[in-house]
Amino acid sequence: MDVHNVDWEAMAWTPVRPGIERKAFSGDGATLALHRLWPGHETRPHSHPHEQIVYIMSGRVDFHIGDRVIRLGPGGVAKIPGGIVHYAEVVGDEPALNLDVFTPARPEYA
Repeated sequence: MDVHNVDWEAMAWTPVRPGIERKAFSGDGATLALHRLWPGHETRPHSHPHEQIVYIMSGRVDFHIGDRVIRLGPGGVAKIPGGIVHYAEVVGDEPALNLDVFTPARPEYA
């Protein structure tokens, strides 16, 4: 059995682009990524082949998924199918913590 573990509290935030930071952990079949989104962050509509499940831990975001906009706050969950253009915008003046699960795993997040 191949077991790996990390201490998320000790892991440094990795800058993604202005206003967005990430911590990530991957297994063989999925990636778990914690994103911190700051108000006024650079939005960048994008898509990828991975299915993404979004869980908002704190803050509020408007999640643009295809032609829909969904407001999510703490405890909010959404599914983004692979290949769909999407992005998030912080609502308000507090940063948002967004926990994502991607499948299959995203080796570029390692």
